[in-house]
Amino acid sequence: MPGIDECLLEAMRLPGARGAALIDWTSGLALGTVGESPGGDQETAAAEAAEIARLAAEQHAFAPDEDPEAPAAGDTELPVEDLIVSNRDSYHLLRFVGASFDGSVFLHLWLARAEGNLALARIRLGEMAERLVLA
Repeated sequence: MPGIDECLLEAMRLPGARGAALIDWTSGLALGTVGESPGGDQETAAAEAAEIARLAAEQHAFAPDEDPEAPAAGDTELPVEDLIVSNRDSYHLLRFVGASFDGSVFLHLWLARAEGNLALARIRLGEMAERLVLA
């Protein structure tokens, strides 16, 4: 199971990756970063991404439909798996890391739109999030 550094370096091997970070959405602090940062400031980018993640994660409108086999109410599972924000030249993919980390951590991948493959990045980031070990 990879730690933070290994996970972020793996994310940077994705086509079009410009930067990656592991962020705590409750505090807005980056636990690790690699590559470029949107806007050039890693701390500001982490805080801004955390604000978007927090807004989505706390909204019940984004929760899946009721499923009798779903975890019981009160579980720490978040209603959102990931978020995609796009602009004219890039994609920002925010992938929440499982409840084993109290549901407060997400991976932020910044992809160049021309070289990136959003579908592949979404799949791989999901796999990374499942294997991640905070060390």
